Amino acid sequence: MSAVIRLDDLTLGYDGHPAVHHLDGAFETGSLTAIVGPNGSGKSTLLKGITGALKPLGGRIEHAGISVREIAYLPQIAEIDRTFPAVVSDLVSLGFWKSRGLFGAIRGVDRGALDEALQAVGLRGFEQRPIDTLSGGQLQRALFARVLLQDARVILLDEPFTAIDEKTVADLIALVQHWHNEKRTVIAVLHDVEMVRRVFPQTLLLAREPIAWGATSETLHPENLLKARRMTEAWDEHAPWHDHVAKHHHHGDAA
Repeated sequence: MSAVIRLDDLTLGYDGHPAVHHLDGAFETGSLTAIVGPNGSGKSTLLKGITGALKPLGGRIEHAGISVREIAYLPQIAEIDRTFPAVVSDLVSLGFWKSRGLFGAIRGVDRGALDEALQAVGLRGFEQRPIDTLSGGQLQRALFARVLLQDARVILLDEPFTAIDEKTVADLIALVQHWHNEKRTVIAVLHDVEMVRRVFPQTLLLAREPIAWGATSETLHPENLLKARRMTEAWDEHAPWHDHVAKHHHHGDAA
């Protein structure tokens, strides 16, 4: 397998303050990788660097044979402005921007694609529902439908299963596995360690610095999880994090 994204001594941060230090490694084409680590450990920052939204403070991010336009990015649900006056079809249709331009007309052929995407996420019949009336699970389904329409080779998901119901989680995990079967490269920031062990073959354990990166069973070894926690406590005494972290409610990275 060949690398689709390569990180070379990468340091990322905001206003000159590093949040990710000296990260080396590669995401292989078609791989399914979880990024796991304590709050504030740079996980969301790394995704923003891969999208090109954040320029490195040091080192490089290389995209092998793809442009930034071929990367789909699903932000944390908390970053979505739910008061924006839009209906579900408006939100999902933003997935066409790569092929149509942001303000391009939705053509007849796209109506079929839109309908298929809504069907795939269980939202058929929701086209005209205002997004401010959706539950958290329904909104996340709509955001996954938007990613579907982007038809991207690389898909980045930031905390895609936080604060949504179990049925939605199961349906969206099935969609992630479908993307993996299509040989798309999927990278997801997650908190639920048991889900990672069950679904994601590869894991990057990050505590600002990389603790381990490779096969999930090896990366999530208890010694590595303990090391990540200790490194985190060294730079933030208010960031407890442990193996049953999924039982707690978190609101994403501070960084």
